[in-house]
Amino acid sequence: MAEETTKIPVDETGRATRKVTLDVEIEPRKVADIGPNPYQKIIHVAEAVDAWRIFPRAFISVYMFLLYHVVIWYTTLDAPTMEQSGLISVVVGAGAAWFGLYTGSGKGKSVKVKSSE
Repeated sequence: MAEETTKIPVDETGRATRKVTLDVEIEPRKVADIGPNPYQKIIHVAEAVDAWRIFPRAFISVYMFLLYHVVIWYTTLDAPTMEQSGLISVVVGAGAAWFGLYTGSGKGKSVKVKSSE
């Protein structure tokens, strides 16, 4: 019995390579037409809330209210302790974080510059 061996081509790196032709038939899936999107109204509301930036503005408003009352409370203290000063420091520091998040959120506005050429 003689064994048949086939030679596989080897590329420059020493790897065996072989070209194979493959025929594939793909049938498109049949999707049932269910009519208009039943969630379209909810999508419109979500886009409006996003465009109006309701939640970031509400958070900034609540923070401003909190900051005002905390500062008024702190200024009425006769002899503030280290803990009370730390609380004020944290509240004011959080304001910087809130402001950074507020200004960094939202869609970036692109400016188109027309060239004079």
